[in-house]
Amino acid sequence: MPEQPSLSGMDWQASARTDGPAATPDGAVVPDPEDVLLESYDFPLPETSIAQFPPEVRGASRLLVMERRHTPSGPAPRHAMFSELARWLPPGALIVANNSRVLPARLAGRRESTGGRVEFLLLTPLPLLLAEGSAGAHSAEARGTATAEGLVRCGGRLREGERLSLNGGIGLTILEKGPFGRHTVRLHWQGDLAAAFIQAGEIPLPPYIRRPAGRDDAERYQTIYARADKTGSAAAPTAGLHFTPELRRELAERGFSWREVTLYVGYGTFSPVRCRDIREHRIHSEYMEIPEETAQAVRQAKAEGRPVVAVGTTSARALEGVAAQCGEVRPFSGWTDIFLYPGRPFRVIDALVTNFHLPESSLLMLVSAFAGRKRILAAYAEAVARGYRFFSYGDAMLIR
Repeated sequence: MPEQPSLSGMDWQASARTDGPAATPDGAVVPDPEDVLLESYDFPLPETSIAQFPPEVRGASRLLVMERRHTPSGPAPRHAMFSELARWLPPGALIVANNSRVLPARLAGRRESTGGRVEFLLLTPLPLLLAEGSAGAHSAEARGTATAEGLVRCGGRLREGERLSLNGGIGLTILEKGPFGRHTVRLHWQGDLAAAFIQAGEIPLPPYIRRPAGRDDAERYQTIYARADKTGSAAAPTAGLHFTPELRRELAERGFSWREVTLYVGYGTFSPVRCRDIREHRIHSEYMEIPEETAQAVRQAKAEGRPVVAVGTTSARALEGVAAQCGEVRPFSGWTDIFLYPGRPFRVIDALVTNFHLPESSLLMLVSAFAGRKRILAAYAEAVARGYRFFSYGDAMLIR
């Protein structure tokens, strides 16, 4: 494949800007009225397009490359392999990726009152539990307790105050019942809580993967740069699953900078939008950490006119979330519930590596906000026609 034309960062940013919809004083774009309707984000997707397994070799995924334009028609999408990503990235770009690690957060157990089977999926980031509980130390005798959010499934109705015994020696008390199976609970454990989940838990594959988690998923549903001390996500930052050590080395050799954020991905990422007017939707909150070196690198790239490339919607939400709260990218630890949909401005990222997303999902709305709903849906239709694989274990897009 021929090399792409070289542009300086400033020239690349100028070439990416096009005439688009009118903007409000705060930078928000006035959307097409159809952009705020939920049904505008539906699209036909054959069941056979949903990837049930990762590719046999990590990184052997396809890459659809589309230009970020605010015009109804722009350059047609181009098709490549993900291993060729470096050829398609804007020169001098700063790449920002999410280094969170997926916790085997699904535990089986029993109701203490009846012995009936239950299943619990932890939603609260593990580091927050360890910070609240007294058993952050890895002592076998240490005991801990903390309040958490999670999904609980069982054969009958659960009562507030009911106790469950989970595998791994973890106890659970129901504190408050919420909607759609979500509960506030009190966890009780002894020793190393992370080790208990890792030993007894199951990787929580997304609901559209219609098979149990297998042995290979423990490795393939993690990015190669996921950090053990950042364990706690309930789902993988899946755009990062395509990266290999060889690609990371090539990116470094070509002069691309790499920095990381941590956003503990919640299972709410799979929660459907249920409001006909999407502006009424309240998105799930996720805990994130932006270190000083990443914040400084982003500010420097913006000052020098070099593009910032987010690996995945989680990295994009982290960067845009802190910018929305603080006015710029600064060191940060806390929650974000930023919901990006057409009409909402992007303040930080200039390009996005992402997978293909579910119909009527908040993530499809995010990429539509970034590149235009009609053009995204047209690209998705082309991807379906060309046999691209969709969702977590599927192929990727680069929107630049």
